[in-house]
Amino acid sequence: MTSAVLQGLPTDGAEMISEQFVRARLAGQSLPQFPGKVPTNLADAYRCQEAAIKRFPDSIVGWKVARIGAAFAQQFPEERLVGPVFQRNLYQARVGEVIEFPVFDGGFAAVEAEIVLRVNEDAPANKKDWTIDEAAELVRSFHLGVEVAGSPLATLNDIGPGAVISDFGNNWGVVVGSAIGEWRSIEEIVALSFIDDAFVGRGTAFVRQGALGALAFALNKCAERGRPLRAGDVISTGAITGVHDIRIGQRSRHVFEGCGEIECRGVRAGQYLSSTTR
Repeated sequence: MTSAVLQGLPTDGAEMISEQFVRARLAGQSLPQFPGKVPTNLADAYRCQEAAIKRFPDSIVGWKVARIGAAFAQQFPEERLVGPVFQRNLYQARVGEVIEFPVFDGGFAAVEAEIVLRVNEDAPANKKDWTIDEAAELVRSFHLGVEVAGSPLATLNDIGPGAVISDFGNNWGVVVGSAIGEWRSIEEIVALSFIDDAFVGRGTAFVRQGALGALAFALNKCAERGRPLRAGDVISTGAITGVHDIRIGQRSRHVFEGCGEIECRGVRAGQYLSSTTR
């Protein structure tokens, strides 16, 4: 990282990008455009993410996992991507409770019904070749969940994976709902999503290839980066019903057939860590 250019991104590019994204997130403000040259490959994108993690004043308590779309597969040749989940943005949903989550006014915000896994023990730091079966043995618990996708940049998803990875994987929270006790006997879970009572999506989560496949990817990718998963980490494993835009004041409801549901509401983002209560 001492040369003038690394993988096409100037050496100071990652620092500039991370500084502006982190500053906007901490202030609860939007950005008018991507702050610099958009990373065009995985190495540069994750270098930006690492720089942002180092700047951010909160602890990582897990990772979001999302698929890289077919349109970007040649440029970003990995099936999925990861982004950090921070302590302040981890929510425990109780039955009947509406979880409020922050939305950047003028930025991007969406909700995604997901399966969330909790890791049972620290992953070995030197293991970088996890199979799905091995990953399954590391699961402490299996939950209904919602990923809160969010960024100060409204066009982040449209720009593509290079931008998404750079800005924490476009994550701004994970909601952990009810646990599913006998998850090993379940092959799939059907979910439906509603925004302000309007139906917006239905989909099926496949436990092995979907949720456990995402966990295996996170184990491998995070180990590769020198950030092996730790006991208690939550892994949000990918959208089931789609990515659904949401605005300040809107409410979402996510129904997991035969398992339960989660309700959320978007509120205007304020200063990060400005208070000790949500």
